[in-house]
Amino acid sequence: MGNTLILRTASDRYRDFVRSLARDLKNARLDRGVSQEDLAAAAGVDQAAVSLFEVGKRVPSARVLVALATALGMEASLRLYLTLGPRIYDRTQSPIPDALFGIAHEDWRRRLEVGVSRPARGVIDAVFHDPWCRDVVATEVQGQLRRVEQQLRWAGLKADSLPSASGWPWFSGATPRVHRLLVLRSTAATREIVRALPEVFRAAYPVMERDAYEALTRATKPWPGSAMLWADLDGKTARILEGPRGA
Repeated sequence: MGNTLILRTASDRYRDFVRSLARDLKNARLDRGVSQEDLAAAAGVDQAAVSLFEVGKRVPSARVLVALATALGMEASLRLYLTLGPRIYDRTQSPIPDALFGIAHEDWRRRLEVGVSRPARGVIDAVFHDPWCRDVVATEVQGQLRRVEQQLRWAGLKADSLPSASGWPWFSGATPRVHRLLVLRSTAATREIVRALPEVFRAAYPVMERDAYEALTRATKPWPGSAMLWADLDGKTARILEGPRGA
């Protein structure tokens, strides 16, 4: 059985999509001074169908939509865009933020799933911030790596968008220093990817794992910069590591 919230949200978005498509189609036809009959003939559909499309009572197939757009001298596009993040998560990685919060020193303030909107829209898995040192650490948790460069770039864009988060900068005083932390599940596959792309990961996360681990767990250690940590997962229990050992 599907997730009720997801289905309800999808239904609302579909209605908005149909209304928007109907409005755009009608406006495009009127702007070009074309009748419904002429548009239908050019696109190879019935005039009655065009009328239904324009009032949102019927949705054209992808093939018909492309034909209508072509007849109007336009391009049709249906794409998937990143918004505030997925509503379906990899459950294997869900214990990792808990493990991070468990080892972090009490001086670190913790925020889970921080939404950002400008210039990138997304959700940062966890954010640590220290009001005394003015350090903010945007933390991404990854259970696996499928499209490495895109994942790293997206993590960087979300970190750069932290000023758009609710309540930012969360403490008064000078401008915070924003750092990035990638916490990667240690598996044979992820270790092999990191070994195969050392320059890519070194450029994105130049700080040694041990230095980042010490900065997270000790009060007197300043945050050294963007870094990686590893997590070992055993069933529902995660353990944060200083290096990529583990199964």
